[in-house]
Amino acid sequence: MVRKVISGMLILLFAAVGLYVGLYAAEHNIIPMPEEVPRWLDAGIIGVITLVGALAGVLLTPFIIRGSLWFTAHMDQYLAKTPTSDLVMGGVGLIFGLIIANLLGNILSSMGPIGKGIWLLSTILLGYLGLSVGTKRREEILSLVSNFFRFGKEKTMKTDAKGSSGVKVLDTSVIIDGRIADLCESGFIDGVLVIPSFVVDELRHIADSSDVLKRNRGRRGLDILNHMRKNIPDIKVQIYDNIRGLDDIAEVDAKLVKLAEKLGAKVMTNDYNLNKVSELQGVKVLNINELANAVKPVVLPNEEMEVQVVKEGKELGQGLAYLDDGTMIVIEGGKRYMNQTITVIVTSVLQTAAGRMIFAKPKSGERRGDTSHYDSGVNALG
Repeated sequence: MVRKVISGMLILLFAAVGLYVGLYAAEHNIIPMPEEVPRWLDAGIIGVITLVGALAGVLLTPFIIRGSLWFTAHMDQYLAKTPTSDLVMGGVGLIFGLIIANLLGNILSSMGPIGKGIWLLSTILLGYLGLSVGTKRREEILSLVSNFFRFGKEKTMKTDAKGSSGVKVLDTSVIIDGRIADLCESGFIDGVLVIPSFVVDELRHIADSSDVLKRNRGRRGLDILNHMRKNIPDIKVQIYDNIRGLDDIAEVDAKLVKLAEKLGAKVMTNDYNLNKVSELQGVKVLNINELANAVKPVVLPNEEMEVQVVKEGKELGQGLAYLDDGTMIVIEGGKRYMNQTITVIVTSVLQTAAGRMIFAKPKSGERRGDTSHYDSGVNALG
């Protein structure tokens, strides 16, 4: 039924073309006729030409329909095999080619029939040229556009970095640690947090590890990233994948430092080695461990505190206790108070980059001999 309707429409179209040709021929005397010929003969000529057009439609319509079906079938196969990006870029190139041809047409149309012919040829040529360039050079065009927008993003990041909050580049350890999410929710950290794509890849690799502990740590890191992106509106978390120029650097830490230097950003980490490398290269570092040590309550010598002795130390008679923040307290002669809550007097505090240790003795006890609690405390850690 549809085929019959299309055939009828095509025949009517050919008949209409014949009618138009007949009217045009009669009006411009294309077919020379003597002046004594009656005017009704013009109508007859128009009718004949219209009939010829309709007859041509009847003869050509089956071929047109078969050709259209063949073209459609092959075009469907071509489109199924052609990537979407090729189709999009080809269409964009075709549009640009036709726009340029249209601009040239305003000049060429004033040159008469020759100019219009050149316009028609240039339209076909430029349309094909735009289609071809858009398809064959799509990678270069997409890369150029992508680099343009990335340049704008980097420029925005560098501008933000000059402000009070700045841009922070996060490494794998600080994401897995998890405290970064709590700091962001508390409002102590704001601005833009940049997570490089190679850090995300490292998290995925850890999450796919055969080792259960590593796998859980990797999944925890990915969950923290998702939580920060979805549930902390005051923080802008960006996955940064423009690592051009960093591909030749093998180590992730070196890539982080280079990227932070490129963006004018700070590195946020709790990795002691990365901390030192960044400082050597002049990149500012925000170390979560140093922040945690800085906000711990200050303990002074001769200060009293109540602690619970939970285990013995490595030195003879030592007992160990811990504060709520995990700080170790080495108690001289504390072994005999195992699993008891006692009052101790602080004798000294040892602060290192790795953390803090407190040395104390029971309030009611006596200090035995000339002990070197620094050495014994370090041994207790071992």
